Amino acid sequence: MKRLPVALFLLAPLLGSDWLRISSSLDAMGTTFTIVAYGEDRARLESATEEAFEEVRRLDSLLSHYKKDSEWSRVNREAGRGAVPVSEELFQLLASCIDYSRRSGGAFDITVAPLVKTWGFYKGYGRLPHRAEIRAALAKVGFEGLILDPVSRTVRFAKPGMEIDPGGIGKGYAVDRVVAILKAAGVEKALISAGGSSIYALGAPPEQPGWKVKIRHPKSAGRTIEETILRNESMSTSGSYEKFFVAGGKRYTHIFDPRTGYPATAAVSVSVIAPKTIDSEAWTKPFFIRGREWTARHKPEGFRVYFCEEKMEVACAWLQ
Repeated sequence: MKRLPVALFLLAPLLGSDWLRISSSLDAMGTTFTIVAYGEDRARLESATEEAFEEVRRLDSLLSHYKKDSEWSRVNREAGRGAVPVSEELFQLLASCIDYSRRSGGAFDITVAPLVKTWGFYKGYGRLPHRAEIRAALAKVGFEGLILDPVSRTVRFAKPGMEIDPGGIGKGYAVDRVVAILKAAGVEKALISAGGSSIYALGAPPEQPGWKVKIRHPKSAGRTIEETILRNESMSTSGSYEKFFVAGGKRYTHIFDPRTGYPATAAVSVSVIAPKTIDSEAWTKPFFIRGREWTARHKPEGFRVYFCEEKMEVACAWLQ
């Protein structure tokens, strides 16, 4: 019997049309992936959705830093001792990460893992470390220490104790792979979401100009602060509300500035709309870290950015 994705539901023709709507979800990569798709062929929709979720499962096994047998975890275990041969897929993904780091002046940095551990966000909701602990973690951080050799297709760490964290890019990469599979299967109308923080809108729902998506208020989970329409583009959001703790009356978020070792404070949430989800997810971090003015000067052409700061109160606006 064919195995269907987790939580397959709501498959029915729309009133007055031949369109079918299918919605399904899968827990993977530490979040929930959801696909809502329209089509005229039930078997094609189900088959395409299952193939897409099989790809998410594969990427979970490739990129997880929690699964000991993943290729990502093998790099973390072995690259500090010498060059580690990796697959072409992982090598190209790491090369993309280094490119984001260079273009953002180091604000995007997957070698931030030692800081994430020091601040306690791997095992819970955070702790306030001593300054000496932060300095020790910073000594292990820096994208320049991630050495890629394209000839031998190997990865090594130049600094003892280095580790890489896929949290800033893995979901976006997976969403783009899902989009490619749905397109190849002939699906033209779908909304793909990874936990709601990384979204791609393929085409548009029947008789609609695009997919309506909401940006939540960074201080209130039940409130929407902005709505927008997406069509053949992605949106990713990073917010201080995702993971944080309060110590001494101060709020500390999980989004770190890899140059200082401390949580970023220039924003409370940033949403980026871009052609590809890997780009929108990656760029939310440097925009969040560097702030509104830097973002306005450096955002790539064609990107749209919704920026929320906290002054006397939350102030949000699309950057011009």
